[in-house]
Amino acid sequence: MSATAVHSLWTTAATAADPIAKIDAPKIEYGQLSPTLIVIGAAIIGILIEAFVPRRSRYYVQMFVSAVALVAAFAAVVALAAGGYGTTKAGIAAMGAIAVDGPALFLQGTILLASLVGLFTFAERRLDPEAHGNRVDSFAAQAASVPGSESEQKAVKAGFTTTEVFPLLLFAVAGMLVFPAANDLLTLFVALEVFSLPLYLLCALARRKRLMSQEAAVKYFLLGAFASAFTLFGIALLYGYAGSMSYGTIAQVVDGTVQNVTPALADTMGNDALLLVGSALIVMGLLFKVGAVPFHMWTPDVYQGAPTPVTGFMAAATKVAAFGALLRILYVVLPGLRWDWRPVMWAVAIVTMLAGAIVAITQTDIKRLLAYSSIAHAGFILAGVIATTPDGISSVLFYLAAYSFVTIGAFAVVTLVRDAGGEATHLSKWAGLGRRSPLVAAVFAVFLLAFAGIPLTSGFSGKFAVFKAAAEGGAAPLVVIGVISSAIAAFFYIRVIVLMFFSEPRPEGPTVAVPSPLTMTAIAVGVAVTVVLGVAPQYFLDLAGQAGVFVR
Repeated sequence: MSATAVHSLWTTAATAADPIAKIDAPKIEYGQLSPTLIVIGAAIIGILIEAFVPRRSRYYVQMFVSAVALVAAFAAVVALAAGGYGTTKAGIAAMGAIAVDGPALFLQGTILLASLVGLFTFAERRLDPEAHGNRVDSFAAQAASVPGSESEQKAVKAGFTTTEVFPLLLFAVAGMLVFPAANDLLTLFVALEVFSLPLYLLCALARRKRLMSQEAAVKYFLLGAFASAFTLFGIALLYGYAGSMSYGTIAQVVDGTVQNVTPALADTMGNDALLLVGSALIVMGLLFKVGAVPFHMWTPDVYQGAPTPVTGFMAAATKVAAFGALLRILYVVLPGLRWDWRPVMWAVAIVTMLAGAIVAITQTDIKRLLAYSSIAHAGFILAGVIATTPDGISSVLFYLAAYSFVTIGAFAVVTLVRDAGGEATHLSKWAGLGRRSPLVAAVFAVFLLAFAGIPLTSGFSGKFAVFKAAAEGGAAPLVVIGVISSAIAAFFYIRVIVLMFFSEPRPEGPTVAVPSPLTMTAIAVGVAVTVVLGVAPQYFLDLAGQAGVFVR
């Protein structure tokens, strides 16, 4: 039989069975997905740069491409918001996979700005003394070489730098942009993996203390893999319960408002065990990313071991992305389960606030102290999540925006205080820093006061908004515990300020390195945001208020 005859038979058969013949092409709204697409495109270009650009030029090319991509993606977010996609034109894009609405755009804008500031700390090359006539950054000269080996020494001597950190950063950002905007469970999981895997790698790349850095990465990877597995198992159970991955459909099945109930769906809908266990596992995976107690054990070790620029970026951007996803799951998918998840979240928030604040008092390392402080902040933000009101959403959005810049600024200051072994992170080394370098100590004091929630800082505006929303949402006892935790936390922040300004400097104490304009910009942005959101927060609170409506 000739080829044409076979072909005509095939087409005839296809037309006869008409339903099979028509496979619809996917409809993708590229304009609405442009922020994510720009960042992914730049990350792929970054990989090509690693392959084709000569080694001596890579750093500058990568830095330029990454900065342009993040600025362009932020401009795209602003354009979408100005075009009404955060309010009147909010909708579901990419065949139901991505929500383009107020919270998604607000969180994406925050992640992109925080990542841009984080990028400046990644690119800093003036803090360490030059090695063999070459400027060095915070990252290992050659990531593949064993710490202390001959190959590592050769790589340092040859002036190699790990410029792959830039595309890794961009891939992490791309995953973070999709995570809070995901509108079905599969997209949520893919985004989770896309931003987690680059972070596991980035944590292992410290130039100094490489073994500690690799230990941090292994801990983060193993615990993160468990959390991802729990999330995936939860997704499977929820799919079994509702017969769909889509947030909207699952919410309808939970509420009992779903149309067209098939016999198979009617059987599983009655099975609340699938729903409760599945929801609990997914929320558990998100609480791990947020660093809430009891899923917080990775936080201090990873924050301490990872290169400090990575710690700052991770502490800021991951929290924003994870809280965005948590809000969407609880408010869009599971509002019908509110009476089941609220008591559990109450308990998690209380334990997180108290444990973070109390354990931080015992810390002697500045990075571990900031890690426990971030755990306490996760508890404060959870108070806003529990409010289950529009004010709750907008207060969480505002708090995340305020917190992320303070965090990156604080970790950028930590990179400046150095001794012979690299960063001097032990608290005893910070004694008398205010006399030796008043400006750096003053800036760090501003960040600590913002973490403590002292009035006229962004931390106060954020905590006030979150606690007010929680109180109005019927969680007044939670607010009382939150205020007590804040008071405990204020003790150790102010203890560091007293140590810096009222202790005698040690003769063999650390020096403060003079950074390039990149780190100066990162710190200046942190201070500016802290002061502006503290003194005149109303415009940004209104912006968060307008952005606080999820599309369903």
